[in-house]
Amino acid sequence: MESKSRTEYSVMNTTVAFAAQAAAILMGFFTRVIFTRTLSEGYVGINGLFTDILNILSLSELGVGTAITYALYGPIAKKDIEKQQILMRMFRTFYRMTAAFVLTAGLCLIPFLNVLMKDRPDVDHLVLIYLLYLLNSVVSYLLIYKKTLVDAHQMNYITVLNHNGFLVLQDICQILVLLTTGNFVLFLIVAVVCTISGNICMSKKADALFPYLKEPCTKKLPKEERQDILKNVKAMLMHKLGNVIVNNTDNLLISSFVGVVTAGIYSNYYLVIGSIRQVLEQALLGVAQPYLFGGFSEKLISSAAYALDALKQRIFDQLFFIGYWIYGFAGICLFELLNPFVELAFGSQYLFQREIVLVLCINFFINGTRRAVLIFKESMGLFWYDRYKAVAEAALNLGISIALVTHFGVVGVFVGTFFSTVLTSVWVEPYVIYKYRLKKPISTFFIKYGVYLAVMAFVWWITELICRLFTGGPFVSLIYRGIICVTVPNLLLWVVYRKTENWKKMEGLLHHVLRKILQIRGRRQS
Repeated sequence: MESKSRTEYSVMNTTVAFAAQAAAILMGFFTRVIFTRTLSEGYVGINGLFTDILNILSLSELGVGTAITYALYGPIAKKDIEKQQILMRMFRTFYRMTAAFVLTAGLCLIPFLNVLMKDRPDVDHLVLIYLLYLLNSVVSYLLIYKKTLVDAHQMNYITVLNHNGFLVLQDICQILVLLTTGNFVLFLIVAVVCTISGNICMSKKADALFPYLKEPCTKKLPKEERQDILKNVKAMLMHKLGNVIVNNTDNLLISSFVGVVTAGIYSNYYLVIGSIRQVLEQALLGVAQPYLFGGFSEKLISSAAYALDALKQRIFDQLFFIGYWIYGFAGICLFELLNPFVELAFGSQYLFQREIVLVLCINFFINGTRRAVLIFKESMGLFWYDRYKAVAEAALNLGISIALVTHFGVVGVFVGTFFSTVLTSVWVEPYVIYKYRLKKPISTFFIKYGVYLAVMAFVWWITELICRLFTGGPFVSLIYRGIICVTVPNLLLWVVYRKTENWKKMEGLLHHVLRKILQIRGRRQS
């Protein structure tokens, strides 16, 4: 296998992530438009509801995946083939257990489906539809575990191409099904077939890259190492529990307290916001990967030298600044452009009030600023120290959201998510990093964070004032506001930060990535 530098992998991962995610997002939007205009609002609602139910059932997955990925970095850096084999065999067992759990729990939920749906829509074959969603979730765990080894070798572009390539194929087939038959059951069968096909292709690609995956291996990890991995798995399970309750119960609460149709409206907004989030997460991870993962990560974990402590601080500050900028810019764009886009794509009957959109975009920005913190924390293996934070966040989110939704409706659910995040994750996660890795007072971070928030609020306000000067239909608003959102926020942020070290490094990084892209393209053409 040809070896590439960390920078080359970073450029390839970031470039491919943008291109592949953009293609998948465009096809996903097109499919969603056909879906909403071909089928009734009831189908749109149960699509969002059933998707969130299965996301909650999959809470056992992320803990295993993240913990095993972290455990792979050391053996990969040391070229320890045997330990990689052992870890991947453990991972396969965990994923098979997860598939069995999701299947069993999903089947047990069938008698309670009516409880989760206020004003149940008139949809035929509801149980069959749910079973197809469940089957698609279960088969997603089979064979796909091998992609973790590919990602751990910093070759994310391969998994991104495979995943998004089959998503595009799935969208094309589903569009054809909707336009020719309008059959929702056949629509879901296409998804199951594409999921299985994508997993098989990814498995074969991993076997080709790492032939030792097919070799027999009977050894086990030493007891101490196995206990460390299980400890991280337990911690990450708690994080996953908090994550799914905060991010995947909104549709359940809306469906149960407001109605299935309203849950369908939210699922359209979530599709747009979630798609943007995926692209930005891939981009930020691509920037961070050369510095925080693999052998270099092991050096950072060792804090014996002051030089490494200073280096960790610089990397964290730079990553946080980049995340703050891109998520702030994206949050402003979403607030100004979401409603015109939704009206054009799905119809005026699928619109939320702007106050609801504002809360959604603020949540998007706040969670976006956390991404750099989470990437840094996971690369350092700091899973254990804030495990109870996830439980507290989940309890707060459910309690506040249920209390508010009964009085304020849909917006109460999203306000509950905001408060649960601010009261826990926003301060606990950086606290863990500063205490256990950077070993500095957390007050310096919060002062900087406060200044960042004040600047972004000012930029957001100015952009909104300028956007209000232009009125018109959804298409005209989309064009005018799009031009304003691309120029005004970035210009104002540049004016504020142009003389800072973080901006200079970010500018240098952009130039460096652009040069690498041009060099790679030139080599391919020659």
